[in-house]
Amino acid sequence: MKKVAFLLADGYEDSEMANPYDAIVENGDEAVIISMKKGDELKGKKGTITYTSHLAASEAKASDYEAVIIPGGQSPAKLREDPAVIDFVRQAHEKGIPIAAICHGPQVLAKAGVLRGKTLTGYSGIQDEIKEAGGTFVDKEVVVDGNLITSRGPQDEPAFIKETIDRIGVSAW
Repeated sequence: MKKVAFLLADGYEDSEMANPYDAIVENGDEAVIISMKKGDELKGKKGTITYTSHLAASEAKASDYEAVIIPGGQSPAKLREDPAVIDFVRQAHEKGIPIAAICHGPQVLAKAGVLRGKTLTGYSGIQDEIKEAGGTFVDKEVVVDGNLITSRGPQDEPAFIKETIDRIGVSAW
């Protein structure tokens, strides 16, 4: 069983959390929700699904995980303001742990300073942010550059999930 961290705050894009989360669990792996505070009840933009955080980012060690997934929506804008979340992402990146970010998820990567020289995608509205952080933005379904896996939004979830699962070595989704 592999452990996969989901970085989450209120306002996430419901399907960008639910579909990768379900895929990881269906593969028999452990999905751990990390937020700014342990025990937080986190609601998606549509409010149809609620998750409870298992750990605060300040309690989490990146080396305990096989991968990190950052769903989009409004959640990344909140997560990037937490220094413990940013430290967690930097540690994961330094260790070469796959980090999969969809939609607005790359905002957290930009704040963590891990985009210099990287090619990635995301929600079109954040392309200037990606460029300012030293990354190259492309408009593609899924982009892999080193340990970073990125996609544009809900329409790309099947490719995003497949690529993420392939990179962490769990059974095919």
